[in-house]
Amino acid sequence: MFVDECTVKLSAGDGGRGCIGFRREKFEPWGGPNGGDGGRGGDVILVGDVNTNNLVDYKFQPHWRGERGEHGQGSDCNGRDGKPCIIRLPLGTIVTDVESEKPVAEVIEDGQRITLCKGGNGGWGNTHFKTSTNRAPRRANAGQEGEKGTYRLVLKSIADVGLVGFPNAGKSSLTTRITKARPKTAAYPFTTLHPQIGVIDYLDEVKGHKRLLLADVPGLIEGAHENRGLGQRFLRHIERCALLIFLIDMAATDARDPRDDYKHLLNELKLYDPKLLEKPRVVVANKMDVAAAAEQLAKFKKRYKIVDVLEISCLTGEGLDRLKKELLKRVARFRSAEKSSRARAA
Repeated sequence: MFVDECTVKLSAGDGGRGCIGFRREKFEPWGGPNGGDGGRGGDVILVGDVNTNNLVDYKFQPHWRGERGEHGQGSDCNGRDGKPCIIRLPLGTIVTDVESEKPVAEVIEDGQRITLCKGGNGGWGNTHFKTSTNRAPRRANAGQEGEKGTYRLVLKSIADVGLVGFPNAGKSSLTTRITKARPKTAAYPFTTLHPQIGVIDYLDEVKGHKRLLLADVPGLIEGAHENRGLGQRFLRHIERCALLIFLIDMAATDARDPRDDYKHLLNELKLYDPKLLEKPRVVVANKMDVAAAAEQLAKFKKRYKIVDVLEISCLTGEGLDRLKKELLKRVARFRSAEKSSRARAA
């Protein structure tokens, strides 16, 4: 089961109580106070985990809590600190406070640690309240309460390349051919029900091993931005991509016009978020092994003269090597420009 949005209630541990204790030993009639401090409550810590790909663990277990600190004891023994509550999240998760509706954390790196809720401090034992005029204080502090809150977790997949297209355009087939992912493929709409992340491996004798992450989202239909079909819910998974692939069924196997498909895809992305159209994109014509595809491609190029189209066939493998090389080159170019832009801003 794939879950990319859920609400959780998180509570850090409360601090332990301080102890009221007195030293009682032979030959020490005035031993004095020796109550220890309470232990600190456990924090709630978010940890980025590259091996976690969705939020299903928190959909059915929405309550998480840090351990309470141990109470102080006599003989100046402080209580043990509570164990932290570790929340492992997939990369790309945004954490929003439900009450304020403001984002409070974003997990983007493997191993990243964010303390979301701090545990309460332990209470002081009566040793802290000893004075020259109060030799036997019978006072200790209760531990402080840990921070708590209700948060909404929203996953936006982190991938280098986002793959968009209409149902039956061949997105899952392309993902299978150029990555190690094995999504379900079938000749009916909405085979893909949730985003698939695949790894494209490159092995160059000079540059060494490189890899790109490809995100295959469920097929879009006209009106996807208005919650029609499956696409609207998953459009956010391409927001972080450096490059978008527009996969077009150039054989028009579902009696759709490839020219209109491209127009509708651009429009749906624009209506969802105009910034998506600012991303670099590659138009890929699939099913070029079908006889009718050549005629449809000519019509497509006549309407969109400035659009560079890469021709492929997921069935025969035609053009896939060229596509992989083009993806690596364009993503590298985008990352380099992005890095330079950040350097100038700094």
